[in-house]
Amino acid sequence: MSLDWIYYAISWILLRWHALWDAIGIPDDRVLGTNWSWVLSIFFLVVTLRVILFPVFVKQIKSQRAMQALQPKVKALQEKHKGDRETLQKEMMELYKVEKANPLMGCLPMVLQIPVFLGLFHVLRHLNPNLPEHLKTIYGWSLEQFTSASGAHLFNAPISAKFGSTPEELAALGANGTTVKILAAILILLMMTTTFLTSRQMILKTGWAEDPQQKMVQRLMLYGIPFSLLISGSLFPIGVVIYWVTNNLFTLGQQQWVLRKFPPPQMAGAKTGSGTRPANATASDLKGAKNPVQPGRSGGLFGRKNAVEEPAPVVDTKALAPKPGAKPVNPKKGARPANKPKG
Repeated sequence: MSLDWIYYAISWILLRWHALWDAIGIPDDRVLGTNWSWVLSIFFLVVTLRVILFPVFVKQIKSQRAMQALQPKVKALQEKHKGDRETLQKEMMELYKVEKANPLMGCLPMVLQIPVFLGLFHVLRHLNPNLPEHLKTIYGWSLEQFTSASGAHLFNAPISAKFGSTPEELAALGANGTTVKILAAILILLMMTTTFLTSRQMILKTGWAEDPQQKMVQRLMLYGIPFSLLISGSLFPIGVVIYWVTNNLFTLGQQQWVLRKFPPPQMAGAKTGSGTRPANATASDLKGAKNPVQPGRSGGLFGRKNAVEEPAPVVDTKALAPKPGAKPVNPKKGARPANKPKG
């Protein structure tokens, strides 16, 4: 299947934003070694797509809530059909159908962004000043726009260059190899860090799953994907890395807002049968309750505060009461008791 429609769509959004910055008066010339009109066009490409995908993102959060609430039932099915994977899968699919939960919905926003990422990757790689003239004007670009974009820089490094660019590619772009490698390395580290933080933020809020398969997926998202970017990031043009970092920063803010607006249940799948903390539950009850999803934490991105506050200690008034036959003791010497016993 041809992906030309994606290339045309990505190019159209970039060119519309660039035209806006041009109309505002942001120059195409470099300021601080950067062509801000094109860098801002990539940044607002992310904003445009995230606004479009926001309803899908909300559905992702709701789907994750539904999956958490179903964990006790899922675990019961696993215990009931232990060793019978075929029956277990049928029962679980029936459960998801009845409860209207879709385990794949959690990955939908990421899946929808893959074509965008591939489209931007292709468009930026296409910005080669040595291309024949008839190839420069495809995807809706004019010669002037192509020439301007192909010469766009971020801190004196072309946005179409990458960490792994060959000397021939750097020479065609008129780029300094050391400058490109330093900037690309910094951006790749930012890409890895922000990718890690977006996954960590969600896990801190929703908790680690007890189910081994789901927990393995969580660990893969948290550690595996950021580590893989250490290698694959060297193949991404600087403009694509800018897109990735911007997208992650946008995701961090969006997740923080949604998770505060729609906070996760404190005790998903607790013994009470509901996804929320019982009103009269004590700290020892919560600690001893067997729940498939560990309670999430709040307090910002790094989760420094527990979402479940420690209740005030309960005073056992029966234990403090005097035993039958015990001699009464005044709290203060010399103080007259409220009800002095008659001699």
